Amino acid sequence: MKTVMKTVLKSCFARLPGWLQRPLKGGLEARAVRARHRAALRNLAAAASELSARSLEEVRTLSDWTKRREDSRRALRAMLGLDPLPAKTPLRAQIAGTVERPAYRIEKIVFESLPGLFVTANLYLPRGGAGPRPAIVYLNGHWPTLDGAKTGYQDRYLWYPANGFALLVVDPLGYGEIPGLHPGTNKLNRWDWVSLGYTPAGVEVWNAMRALDYLETRSEIDSARVGATGISGGGVMVQYWAALDERVAVAAPSCSTFTIGNQVVRDLVVHQCDCTFYPNVYRLDFPEVLALIAPRPLLILGGRRDTLFPPAGFRAAFRKAERIYGLCAPSTPGGDRIRLVESNAGHTDPPHFLAETRQWMCRWLRGQDDASAAWTGAAPPPEAPETLRCLDACPPTARNSRIHDEWFARPTGAVPATAADADRRKAQALELLRTQVLADPVQDSVPFRTRRLAAGGGRAGQFAAFGEFEFDVEPAVPVKISLLLPDRAAKTQPLVIWVRSPGEPVLFPDLDEFFPLLRTHAFAILTPRFSERPLTGREHAAIERTAVLTGRSLAALRTWDVRRALAWVLRDRGLAPSEIATYGRGAAGVAGLYAALLEPGIGHVVLREPPASHLEGAALPTILRQTDLDEMAGCLAPRRLTLLARHPEAFARTQALYGLAGAPAAFRCVADLAAAFAAAAPKGAFPC
Repeated sequence: MKTVMKTVLKSCFARLPGWLQRPLKGGLEARAVRARHRAALRNLAAAASELSARSLEEVRTLSDWTKRREDSRRALRAMLGLDPLPAKTPLRAQIAGTVERPAYRIEKIVFESLPGLFVTANLYLPRGGAGPRPAIVYLNGHWPTLDGAKTGYQDRYLWYPANGFALLVVDPLGYGEIPGLHPGTNKLNRWDWVSLGYTPAGVEVWNAMRALDYLETRSEIDSARVGATGISGGGVMVQYWAALDERVAVAAPSCSTFTIGNQVVRDLVVHQCDCTFYPNVYRLDFPEVLALIAPRPLLILGGRRDTLFPPAGFRAAFRKAERIYGLCAPSTPGGDRIRLVESNAGHTDPPHFLAETRQWMCRWLRGQDDASAAWTGAAPPPEAPETLRCLDACPPTARNSRIHDEWFARPTGAVPATAADADRRKAQALELLRTQVLADPVQDSVPFRTRRLAAGGGRAGQFAAFGEFEFDVEPAVPVKISLLLPDRAAKTQPLVIWVRSPGEPVLFPDLDEFFPLLRTHAFAILTPRFSERPLTGREHAAIERTAVLTGRSLAALRTWDVRRALAWVLRDRGLAPSEIATYGRGAAGVAGLYAALLEPGIGHVVLREPPASHLEGAALPTILRQTDLDEMAGCLAPRRLTLLARHPEAFARTQALYGLAGAPAAFRCVADLAAAFAAAAPKGAFPC
């Protein structure tokens, strides 16, 4: 019945005048575009939710966790950019001034966690008492003031030095006295951070580690009794730091615990600071970060009305981590080593949270199970910002404002000395692609579920048989593809997989170059995910960040789509082309290149105006830690590579690698599409 109705409707539609068909077709197409977009979004959310659901599920016994723990810690270090840890250079710590108060002395501390990477902090030392004291390190959240974040959270931390604890309050990167860059991807469009694998969390955690190094030099501090606390971004850093540094004896993060799945489902990833997340190439969810703190005491504080770190997220993370704590420390005389405290509050520290945190620190750092007597005195009044300021001006040697560009040593760009060296580098680069950068959880066995959308093709139909289709690249995730065959009966002509750029209209770019090729080549014009229309800045941030949290990226998703398009053409359409090539403009061409590197059946890649580096486009997680686009392009050798580029000199290393592979003629630069797809090297070709 449904088929009959479709036939009747198509017949009725065909009888409508053209002026009426066109807007109706446009409306239907717009609806289809929205449907494909929503399907791709649902798939990303499902991937994030599945990652969270599976987190720690394979750990059933203490033995399971013991075997896994160090690998998880190493993975977290790597994703934060701390594997290997930087060398511990001299701190060059200075006391820039002191402030005397009745209950304590405040020292204004400045140290360098790395040469030129300055950290400002306030050290509060209580008066009286004997012997080294337990200490609290307070990691500040994001407090955008020129006076430093440490001035904005005094109501949270001043109780500690007034009640016998030493206290170190540390300014975060970019929100302290010294300028630095903290939000990058979500506010400054620094998507090169994805390719670099950079997150400011790595710098923050390193600064916290070095702050503890400094405390270990002070005789007034018992370095075996150091607790860490903070709210929001500071709380996230507390959890990362405690997971990686076992010197942190007790942790109490506030309003900062989550699961990746909950963040994505609640559409929160676009709002979070870059320090909250990491390039998740090892697919490690946040509950595993908490588990790495076990069995050291961990107090999690969460507001039921917190819109940035909602209850569903921190409750799920707590339950998963609690189970690991149960394996590590089934019973403890001083009380449970992990605890969740909730309040009917938003993204803030109500008095209840502050009291619970203080009791937690007293219990585990002082052995006081009942610290209620400590709450009778009021906290001292806050200090004026200028009182706590450590510096009069930014040090001229400070690297804080450019540490995001200097945190990782960039690949040298050197050309291997011999062909054997080049082969070894190529094997390493391809392994990197397969295991991290383009590691894709989707199996190629997903059914295509092909649906024909249209036939005919307008002007293109004069040259080739035209069909427009949808097929699934992942379960229930369709993409659009147009197939043009020069001969309705032939299926062996050369095939070009044209990867469309976002918003690029089908059949409109490069018309004069394109149409003559329809007589000799089959074209599969692919519209990868999120490419049918230009994305808004917010959409791009949400999609890219979500993809990165699941171990992928937009460029990686589109690369997978190219690989699926190749399989669709060969298996679903039954084509047996004499040669297979990919073509695309800018980052779309790069998706074709990386698909070719993993699909040996692709014999030719054509790049039109590609980015000169992953710093400029086609973000792929962590790739710039080991290589760059020019070297990866050289890995295609001895297969053909053609550039239609304004600045082919950016690919000088590519040319050298082709020479080492014994195929210098397989890499060329041409002026137009006709020359790119000519059977033999045309006159218009010129050396790159």
